[in-house]
Amino acid sequence: MSSIHKVAIITGASQGIGAALVTAYRKLGYAVVANSRSIDKSDDPDVLTLPGDLARPGVGADIVAAALDHFGRVDTVVNNAGIFIGKPFTDYTDDEYDAVTGVNLRGFFEVSRSAVAAMLSREGGGHLVNVSTSLVDHARSESPSALASLTKGGLNAVTKALAIEYADRGIRSNAVALGVIRTPMHAPSTYEALAATHPLGRLGEVDDVVDAIVYLENAPFVTGEILHVDGGQSAGH
Repeated sequence: MSSIHKVAIITGASQGIGAALVTAYRKLGYAVVANSRSIDKSDDPDVLTLPGDLARPGVGADIVAAALDHFGRVDTVVNNAGIFIGKPFTDYTDDEYDAVTGVNLRGFFEVSRSAVAAMLSREGGGHLVNVSTSLVDHARSESPSALASLTKGGLNAVTKALAIEYADRGIRSNAVALGVIRTPMHAPSTYEALAATHPLGRLGEVDDVVDAIVYLENAPFVTGEILHVDGGQSAGH
């Protein structure tokens, strides 16, 4: 059992934003439970890595159970894992629907439901952070992505619903709505065109996202917020 007082669960933690969040939360003094479909064991005794596909029933609850067993509590969940498939609406397949909703919705639901139950079992509250997209607010004809809007729009809505439902229990719920971030998800050959979709004229960096989430973590009077980290995309273009 670790002597660290706070524990964060981070999904999609093997690379990109998720991996950077593991480092950031460790710097904040948190122990971290890091999940991804495939993730290597950590040399840090205060980082527990748990491979598992969040689209599979039961995996989300198992992650929270492992966090409680290993560290004794859960204080924060960052629902970072997500799948994005951009294509015309009528071209989506049933398998793609299952894949996107499985991770983006079931993954969120199972981890968060179990984590909130754990937070409610003790004093001190907790924090949920959901990773969304500015495409929910600012659809682009050049980037048809109805399944992203369907699932991440749901996350935006439930972020606010949970903020109100649990405000009197000290559990906060926030989201970051992202523009295009420079991660392994995007090929370098696409960077110039993607940068042009943001009024600031550049791609977002992983550090931009991490800084926003750390801000929310350290902002006890902020809940129900959808914080846009999108270079101005959601404001217009």
